[in-house]
Amino acid sequence: MASIQDKTTEQISAIYQINKNVSYGADAEQNMDIYLSKNAKSYGKKNYTIVFLHGGAYYFSDKSKEERYIEPYLKKGLNVVNMNYRLKRGIPIATKDLTNALNFLKANNSVYDLNLNNIIVTGFSAGAQIATNVGVSQNNVKYPNKLNDGIEITGIINFSGPVDGLDVIEKIFVDHQIDLFSKAGHALFPSEGYESKEKIIVYEPITYLDKKDPPIFIWHGGKDDQVPPETFAKFVEVLNNKKDFVDYNPDGFHSPNPMELKNAYIKIFTFLDNM
Repeated sequence: MASIQDKTTEQISAIYQINKNVSYGADAEQNMDIYLSKNAKSYGKKNYTIVFLHGGAYYFSDKSKEERYIEPYLKKGLNVVNMNYRLKRGIPIATKDLTNALNFLKANNSVYDLNLNNIIVTGFSAGAQIATNVGVSQNNVKYPNKLNDGIEITGIINFSGPVDGLDVIEKIFVDHQIDLFSKAGHALFPSEGYESKEKIIVYEPITYLDKKDPPIFIWHGGKDDQVPPETFAKFVEVLNNKKDFVDYNPDGFHSPNPMELKNAYIKIFTFLDNM
């Protein structure tokens, strides 16, 4: 991946068939864009299917708002799925939608012909929590949302997504001085008031971390005021796959700036090559 020269805008247009707003469920928000590349199969073992989920505190935003995260994969000629999920209905429902989308792709793969045995789940912020939680829980019998046979997540790429301490993050949002963020905090879980730790841990990736998990790339900023660095500390400490990669940026905020993002993708493609 790292050695493949980035394609121009014209080359990208020539090799991709784009299927916009494909519905994977009955809800209007359950839709995704599927970018099918003519080049992907030529990559052999590196024929990854990239599945990306946007951020927005599980409350706002849309797949079209964060296309900068999928552009590097399009420049390499990989198959990419850029998906929406149900908003304002809490973390449990939003998280379930990644499983719903992957199961839909499996059931309809005669149409898309994706490599579903080599999926990289990735996202920013809320989307990264969803991607990481589903990625590390696929081998845990206690996780409630099951992937169908023939689906394998082989890597996880997390930009600023909660991995632990969702109770801390819930309080940050609920008590936020900006009304929109406070409303998002109140909507994180269906119960009134703060959710119990017992129910929260189901959606904390650290709950499922074990030696059978796929390699994880995690980017986080030392000045993140939405998902504080301390919520990453224990997770990073107990990572146990030698292929895991932590891209810690001491001066980084919640969202990587253009240079931080560019540098991150240089490391990501090396990460994918080493898997």
